[in-house]
Amino acid sequence: MHQHAQTLAIRTPGSGLFDITSKVEAVVSQSAITNGLATLFIRHTSASLTIQENADSDVLVDLKNFFERIAPFTDTYQHATEGPDDMPAHIKSALTATSLSIPISAGRMALGTWQGIYVFEHRTRAHDRDVVVHVMGEKWQRR
Repeated sequence: MHQHAQTLAIRTPGSGLFDITSKVEAVVSQSAITNGLATLFIRHTSASLTIQENADSDVLVDLKNFFERIAPFTDTYQHATEGPDDMPAHIKSALTATSLSIPISAGRMALGTWQGIYVFEHRTRAHDRDVVVHVMGEKWQRR
């Protein structure tokens, strides 16, 4: 069993969904693991990770708009230490995921045709986000 870990630095310009699939693919490729599991973990409480459709950008717009309706910036929240988008961002993060598990098969992530990996930024201003990618499994070895 082999392991490889790397932290991706992701700069988000503000709220929205940002495709990191190619960055994660590069880590999986560098790992040289042919069969196993990639685990992704975002080290923040006001952003999250999701696997979503990568073919029609309307999906991303609709998701962002839906989450803004269920946790609007205009509501009054007790926790507002970092501004009016602070608590809504925590709510949105709690309703989504901070980690993902993706099978590795034949050296590639087993994502579906229309699936992409996204950082879902819930804050309105730019942020630097860290996503830890841990790949574990078997390496192909010539006999």
